[in-house]
Amino acid sequence: MANRSHLFAANTLPTEDGRPDPVVGISEHNWSIPLAHLLLVSFDTRVVPSMIWGRRTAVAGDYDRGAALLLELLRVVGEEVAEEQDFESVVAMTKAQLDRQRAKYFLLEAGEILDLDDEPAEAAIDRLVGQHIPSLAAHAEAAIAGENAEWLAVARGRWRENFYSFYNDTLFYSFESE
Repeated sequence: MANRSHLFAANTLPTEDGRPDPVVGISEHNWSIPLAHLLLVSFDTRVVPSMIWGRRTAVAGDYDRGAALLLELLRVVGEEVAEEQDFESVVAMTKAQLDRQRAKYFLLEAGEILDLDDEPAEAAIDRLVGQHIPSLAAHAEAAIAGENAEWLAVARGRWRENFYSFYNDTLFYSFESE
């Protein structure tokens, strides 16, 4: 197993009977689910069938609202970030990919990361969707409003871990040629 979180976009949601067509690649991140991926699925968040694993280990969220939240948080993080030039490069790459692959939904495939823990994957996805993602979105919104300086400082200090992922149309799992 590669131990990545995978982020895709589509105009419809996966079902038990099949996946959307087309599904386009957005990003993948090794060894964790980064803050960026979680914020991107933070509106109209729901558990959906995985397009990879055939079980309930994927998360869908509203594309436009998730992208707007992430880009606004990146703007605020960038106001005082260390390594400003590197950060600006990451923001430009992220924004370009989000603009190029625009769809109705983000689809986060989290199964590989959830399997790293002892908690059953379906319980972990329910906790992720029911508690963790809404909490992170609330922290981000408060930070953007200037009301959560401590959380913002942590996000800013860990910007590479939180926001720097592999953004590309073709990910480890790609559905274009199937």
